Amino acid sequence: MTEKRMSMSRKHNLKSMMLQVAKDLLEAEGVQKVEERERYMEENVPPLVLPHSKDELQELCRELHTKIDIIDEERYILEHTANRVIDEVKDLNIKIVDLKGKFKKPPLKKVRMSADAMLQALLGSKHKVNLDLRANLKQVKKEVKEEPADVGDWRKNLEDKAGMGGRKKMFEGAN
Repeated sequence: MTEKRMSMSRKHNLKSMMLQVAKDLLEAEGVQKVEERERYMEENVPPLVLPHSKDELQELCRELHTKIDIIDEERYILEHTANRVIDEVKDLNIKIVDLKGKFKKPPLKKVRMSADAMLQALLGSKHKVNLDLRANLKQVKKEVKEEPADVGDWRKNLEDKAGMGGRKKMFEGAN
């Protein structure tokens, strides 16, 4: 099965065309959002008419405060429901990972570090750690075994046991 590979210039050309299309789509989406925002503002926000008297101005302020309160309540409710949904999604993701039972272990790097440096890194720089293993060892005194002084010369012993006389001594010693 032979696969035809694309040349680098063809790949580059396709990539640039895809990026151009994506850029055009983003621009169109931005224009659409601006138009949608303007349309919403025209529908929901009436044009501002400034009153001429103090009583009319106070009434306008009261109306604006009530509208602000209503909008704040709606925003609070929407934030609360959105946070609840986000928490549920996180919990479900955790359950999915638990059900799969596969946990990816990150690749660990080998670090050459002395035991002193490792303990200092774990405990922090405040603690002075000196790991002298020989200082913690028990002191053991060697007991000198005394050898019996009357061991004698082994060659002399061998000559005594050699020959018939030596065999006879062996048998005599056994009895």
